[in-house]
Amino acid sequence: MRKTCGMALVNRLGWRAGRRGGMLPSVPRTPHIPRQLKAAPFTLDDARRHGLTPSALRSKAWRRIGFELYCWEGLRPDPWAHLAAWARVLPPKAVFAGKTAAWMLGLDFEPTNPIEVNVPSVGVRSRPGLSVRHCQISWRDVRNIRGLRTTNVHRTLRDLCRSWPAIEALVAIDMALHRRLVKPDSLRNLPLAKFAEPAESPMETRLRWVLVQAGLPRPEVQTDLHDAEGRFVGRADLYYPAVRLVLEYDGGNHRERLVSDDRRQNLLMNAGFRVLRFTAVDVHQRADVVVAQVRGALRRIEA
Repeated sequence: MRKTCGMALVNRLGWRAGRRGGMLPSVPRTPHIPRQLKAAPFTLDDARRHGLTPSALRSKAWRRIGFELYCWEGLRPDPWAHLAAWARVLPPKAVFAGKTAAWMLGLDFEPTNPIEVNVPSVGVRSRPGLSVRHCQISWRDVRNIRGLRTTNVHRTLRDLCRSWPAIEALVAIDMALHRRLVKPDSLRNLPLAKFAEPAESPMETRLRWVLVQAGLPRPEVQTDLHDAEGRFVGRADLYYPAVRLVLEYDGGNHRERLVSDDRRQNLLMNAGFRVLRFTAVDVHQRADVVVAQVRGALRRIEA
């Protein structure tokens, strides 16, 4: 009896008897990982069909990515697979929207944190990983991409203008113009259409917005510049042609391009252009300094 109780205690402590009477730690049981569930995110019903219980899905082998949605821990991130998994648990008339739709259409936004969706009924609510807006959407505003329903580019941009700060919505509009997803004439009904330009980067849009909001003249965007002999010397991020003033945004890779950027700036200055350069810190934290420097440059050159 004592021996039996002693062995029970040993087993509870996670030890087993070795061949020579020694005590060795027991080997943890390897979690059951069905091959079919390693390729893509899956639903709770999928897991049950392959022999996994909800408690089994709490092991470190699995990662919960949404309501009754999981994936294998070793699965590489794939936004398209993530969206397809959500589409299986959402109502049939659900439509991906907002920044999720923007990404699906080819704009550079984070699509899945959270996933944004429009649904016509009130039976679906927002939850971690999912942002739900209840509204009716005309079939004219919907398109199908890779078998997934999403708002088309014009409806998406209208929605962003309604829900985002003006500058963030303008970034999306500029990006759509630059990537030729829309034509300028098709944007006339958007409240920000008069400010839109095909800027090459979001920070160029933000720099231009700082200037326009301060009442400075609106600069040209992505202008090719030439010297007196007509030779190409560079392309300006922003440009005031009347005073030959070039504004440049220095991004995160400026240090790697320092030599080529310096040579380009020398060409511009030798050709009679004046150059001001700004960084993300300038735009986000020192906007008043940016405005003062540009305003001062415009006045000095005009004088």
